Amino acid sequence: MNIQKSLIALAIGGFGIGMTEFMMMGLLPDIASDLSVSIPEAGYLISSYALGVVIGAPLLVLIAGNFPPKKLLIGLMVLFTVFNGLSIIVPSYNLFLVTRLLSGLPHGAFFGVGAVVAGKLAKQGKEASAIAIMFSGLSFANIVGIPLGTYVGQSISWRYSFLIVAAIGLLAILSLIFWMPKIEKNEGEKPKEGLKIFKHLEPWLVLLITAVGTGGFFAWFSYITPLLTDVSGFAKSNVTFILMMVGVGMTIGNYIGGRLADAISPIKAGTILLFTMVICLFGIKLVAENQMLSLVMNFITGIVAFSVIAPIQMLMIKSAKGAEMLASASMQAGFNIGNALGAFFGGIPIDNGFGYTSPEVVGAFMAFLGALICISVMLNRKRVARKYA
Repeated sequence: MNIQKSLIALAIGGFGIGMTEFMMMGLLPDIASDLSVSIPEAGYLISSYALGVVIGAPLLVLIAGNFPPKKLLIGLMVLFTVFNGLSIIVPSYNLFLVTRLLSGLPHGAFFGVGAVVAGKLAKQGKEASAIAIMFSGLSFANIVGIPLGTYVGQSISWRYSFLIVAAIGLLAILSLIFWMPKIEKNEGEKPKEGLKIFKHLEPWLVLLITAVGTGGFFAWFSYITPLLTDVSGFAKSNVTFILMMVGVGMTIGNYIGGRLADAISPIKAGTILLFTMVICLFGIKLVAENQMLSLVMNFITGIVAFSVIAPIQMLMIKSAKGAEMLASASMQAGFNIGNALGAFFGGIPIDNGFGYTSPEVVGAFMAFLGALICISVMLNRKRVARKYA
């Protein structure tokens, strides 16, 4: 029971992180209106958070070896709670950019350290299931947390949405304090030694797939609210329920992606799914004005977009033997570079008057580039195999 409670504590942290990252997509119009900026400018708040993840993931993991895992996890969640709490009272757009960046710092390190801790707490042969419990918090955020934050933000104030996030962060801190057992740090573990994995080409290519390929997802998802309201013609009050539906699709996709990667290999699964994402994003653009077809395509795209994550995650771990914690955190950095790039590049055509279906074209192009990089990984493997044959 203690082990199960400790995994639930990690899942609560993952729930809060998933909520603060993704609920921004549903709140962009409200935040833009309140802070007197355009929706694309508000989209830079998404990029700011992502930049914080990119900075914090490797930096905080590199110092992880100096602290016992329990203390480190609590410290990361304290940072998360404080900086999200500051977002409740932030008076201006520029200061909000800063608090969003700071809120992102503990994101990647929490998942990187948490995955290793979950594996250590599990019984022999049950490590993957334990890690899945931790990441279930992120999946659950897609179904419950993000729609809840969106509903509260649209109905009352977006600041109250961040109040909920801060409260979840506090709950995670208390859960870690009381439920997480003391785990001694691994004296033989030297995080800085893990940097040697980046002397090889493949980890860089995997990070590039993550940053560019998943950027296609974020180009779409960052501006999904104005797409649904201004193009598809849904009432603002319906957005919460549509996001919940898309969240269910993402959760299904996460499961499908893992099964597909096991069946045909991570790199082949990633390639197929990224090419499929290209088709889906163009499909959204083509049917956006038809409400029923729009719902169907957004749901399907949610499945496909999140199914990419598990294969790429597995690909990175297999490319980083002996440095799994750093690799796991680096994947979060790559994922959030995609977040930043997708939100940024997706906003450019909107700013230039091409409408709210234009980010789908940008996203399709990014997903296509990600698929091409997957192919380059396969070709690089063949080259290395021939070299040592």
